[in-house]
Amino acid sequence: MMVEGVKLSLPLGAATAFFYALGYPMGSAAVQAATPGIVLAARFVVSALILASIVGARRLAWPQGRQAWHAAVVGMLAQGVQFVGCYQAMYAGVSPVLVALVIAMNPVVTAGAAALALGERLTPRRLIAVGLALIAVVAAFAGRVLDVGHVDSAVGWVVVAVLGLSIGGVYQQRYLREGHPVAVNAIGVTVALIPTAAFAAFTPQHVDDPGRAVWTIGVLVVANSVIAATLYLAAIRQAGAAAVSLLFGVIPSVAALLTWLVLGERPDVGVVIGLALGAAACFVGNDTGRRRVKAPEPCAKPAYLDS
Repeated sequence: MMVEGVKLSLPLGAATAFFYALGYPMGSAAVQAATPGIVLAARFVVSALILASIVGARRLAWPQGRQAWHAAVVGMLAQGVQFVGCYQAMYAGVSPVLVALVIAMNPVVTAGAAALALGERLTPRRLIAVGLALIAVVAAFAGRVLDVGHVDSAVGWVVVAVLGLSIGGVYQQRYLREGHPVAVNAIGVTVALIPTAAFAAFTPQHVDDPGRAVWTIGVLVVANSVIAATLYLAAIRQAGAAAVSLLFGVIPSVAALLTWLVLGERPDVGVVIGLALGAAACFVGNDTGRRRVKAPEPCAKPAYLDS
């Protein structure tokens, strides 16, 4: 059906951005206490149990048949691949703010993937947003490249992460049409244990600070695996993958502020420039409410968001 102004609501967008951004400094704190394989395995196991309990207690709808398989694919990519890449990059010394900025490339990859897979048009505004996002990441990484002397392999893990997130978002919009977001998320974090286990099996694992590991993983479970990921799935259903991906122009700025508050790390000049350009990319690229769009049923506002 044709609808006028299908876009992401401000409360849902703001909440998704905050809880998603909180995961960067908390993830960095967690991998300083234990290796990424252990952190992720613990996070996904506990999250799966909590989410499954919520689904059961509230009798929420599980995706059925092929829809359950689609939910598993989304979880494998957007949960497993994304966070293995992010956590390994932070474990290798990449700042959580820089990780957030590279993940902000999600609009670039998502817009291209959506154009190919879903036939969405790349408007001039989105093309400008792509250019701003590219400049933002280059500016933000300038300081690290000068310090290290080259683009190190840790950056490759962030590229893996953004590919997992972007492809997972487009796949969800194309194929996943049933199931409450909490139920879809429960399947996702469970399936995410597969790439996590594979990664952990081929890398050394140890715990340096058990107390810190426990409380940081606890925050990640509640803030990210339960709240942020569920909000992200709900946001895609409301506005579509390309529109929701534009939040990642704002998330790095929120992550920078939270990283300063939580870890005491202040961004350098290049990162500040990158944050400003990323925010501009988000604003310029957000043209979903300015044109008539063909909205498939999965992108319509689901009834449970009104309750």
